[in-house]
Amino acid sequence: MNTFELLGQGLLTALQWSNLLYALIGVTLGTAVGVLPGIGPALTVALLLPVTYRLDPAGSLIMFAGIYYGGMYGGSTTSILLNTPGESASIVTALEGNKMARQGRGGPALATAAIGSFIAGLVATLGLAFIAPWVVQFALSFGPSEYFALMLLAFMTVSAAFGESTLRGLTALFIGLALGLIGIDQLTGQTRLAMGTPNLFDGISVTTLAVALFAIGETIAVVASRTSMDEKVEAVKGSVWMTKEDWRRSWKSWLRGTAIGFPIGAMPAGGADVSSFLSYSAEKQFSKHPEEFGKGAIEGVAGPEAANNASAAGTLVPLLTLGLPTTATAAIMLAGFQQFGLQPGPLLFVSNATLVWGLIASLLVANFMLLVLNLPLIGLWVRLLTIPRPWLYAGILTFATLGTIGASASTFMVGPLPTSFELGLLLLFGVLGYMLRRFGYPIAPVVVGLILGPMAERSLRQALQISQGDPTVLVHSWISIVLILLAFAAVLVPMILRARGKGQMLAAMAGDED
Repeated sequence: MNTFELLGQGLLTALQWSNLLYALIGVTLGTAVGVLPGIGPALTVALLLPVTYRLDPAGSLIMFAGIYYGGMYGGSTTSILLNTPGESASIVTALEGNKMARQGRGGPALATAAIGSFIAGLVATLGLAFIAPWVVQFALSFGPSEYFALMLLAFMTVSAAFGESTLRGLTALFIGLALGLIGIDQLTGQTRLAMGTPNLFDGISVTTLAVALFAIGETIAVVASRTSMDEKVEAVKGSVWMTKEDWRRSWKSWLRGTAIGFPIGAMPAGGADVSSFLSYSAEKQFSKHPEEFGKGAIEGVAGPEAANNASAAGTLVPLLTLGLPTTATAAIMLAGFQQFGLQPGPLLFVSNATLVWGLIASLLVANFMLLVLNLPLIGLWVRLLTIPRPWLYAGILTFATLGTIGASASTFMVGPLPTSFELGLLLLFGVLGYMLRRFGYPIAPVVVGLILGPMAERSLRQALQISQGDPTVLVHSWISIVLILLAFAAVLVPMILRARGKGQMLAAMAGDED
């Protein structure tokens, strides 16, 4: 069947009443949690991951897609009204959006962000639907050695892209790889590193690790920071609707942001933060009012917000077709698939075509729902921003704990008292998440290492078994060679760029002193 037929079948699945309800719940929860100060899409998805655990796979993933898009939408509200970006990609939105809010134009800023996100999400989701089959056809030719090279590329891109130090990224990755060794060996059936604990025979739960590192670790970090939590929320004055002049200045920015964001997000080494900064730079060059930038230019909100959301949809291309998570949020979404025994990749499109195309179609449905929800309910989202930070993070801690216990109720005895084993792991990994933040280590590579580590090990051992131990099998095809070269480039290029950036900064400082 062609793409139109597959997408049509997916829409039939997504438009079932039960799935529409799941999508509505997902976008509402995602927006409500994503709009809270200091909480980005990654933390939103991690926090709500246990909520989807008891649902059927189709309903769960459709709700998950709604949570993902809702979290992306919610972040713009926090950036504009509170000047608190939930992630690095929202920094640019905060630059101009908060200035507009201080001028009493918070309503048009939120409107252009919401409409730009809708257009970008719609175009990017259609792009995902048409590009994914081509990538799948190419990836179906992969053997064990090509899959190992692909996993190596994922390891290197994630380690180099997150954080300010490639070495720290690799260190975080190896922590995740070590955790992935715990449990029963997939090929020999031998138990490894379980320390005689039956609860560890199945390995570390990705859900528990993701919730602990992102939610519990962030909560502990906020409490330990000792910084003031009092922040001013800019009121939304006047109408939230855009004027004709606002529309005239925004529509080209929405299209440019979408064109910049989607291809960058779809690349294995892409990221929303890169696309949003490139979009901001492009809007500054194309704008007829460059003097307004830095003072509340509406193009500086429309373009980067469209690029941010288009990039977010673009990251689903490598995630669904190759199983490659290129962002922290995508890594947690990969965990959402794995909790149902589903592994994103080319075989998923063959074995679970109805599920995959229903998920892609549900992204379109969620996009329409978010446009309807966001603008009329701006007043509600503003009230959520006034929740005191101590209450907010206490609620996150409670919600994450109850969700993890509900998802896995295994227990062990501490003296006479039964204690949840998953709760113990949650607190342990939560402390690990805090320590990683405390010393500047990125979080996402740990999750990626746990998820992709066993897959990379299995592919490596299968390739060596087929070749009877000959290591040259890993470079026997041009696909493997290209992927390995890209993996090395993914490590070296960010190091060179960082060194050049530091050199330019030192030169600028020296010039200022002269």
